[in-house]
Amino acid sequence: MVTTIGKDDGPGDGSVIRNRHQADRRTGSRTVERPLDLDAAVPHSADLFSLWVDPHWRGMSVLARRLTPSAEWEDVLQEALAAAWRKRRQFDPDRGTARNWLLAITADQASKYRRRRIPEPAEPHHDPAAPATDPGGDIDLDRAMSALTRRQRLCVTLYYFLGLPIADIAVVMGCSEGTVKSTLRDARTRMRGLLGEDYR
Repeated sequence: MVTTIGKDDGPGDGSVIRNRHQADRRTGSRTVERPLDLDAAVPHSADLFSLWVDPHWRGMSVLARRLTPSAEWEDVLQEALAAAWRKRRQFDPDRGTARNWLLAITADQASKYRRRRIPEPAEPHHDPAAPATDPGGDIDLDRAMSALTRRQRLCVTLYYFLGLPIADIAVVMGCSEGTVKSTLRDARTRMRGLLGEDYR
């Protein structure tokens, strides 16, 4: 499913967002297919913008789900789409890929949401005596992820759930590759403490 901005929408107007199964241009009843360079400048047409975003929609969705409480992730995702539409003229294909640009916007919107709604603890508390798994033996990965700092959750999601290379994660997070590696290392250490030796 493609999520798109209405044709008459524009920056600063509230960006009415609609869900639709396809976005195409038609002449009468005949569909006109137009080639689209997905890493070129952002199209200014709402329909073409929808097609431009569509290959990256799943990654944006996964990131919003992992960084936002379950009841609110769709709102964050729609806010990210609206922000991308408003900022579309700022995208520079010479400085990075569309995927990284859209993921960075999604992460930023999730961060803004958490600052508004959920104060982030500086150091999540963990009792070493607490069991790492539930009575059935299943690993509570979501619980462990929620105990990470925001940047650690972002880094882990980009690396493990979306499969981004270190260099691309550095672009999305706006930091050096060394910082990404150290953030991943700290996150692994914390999750191993929460989940025990079942976590690798």
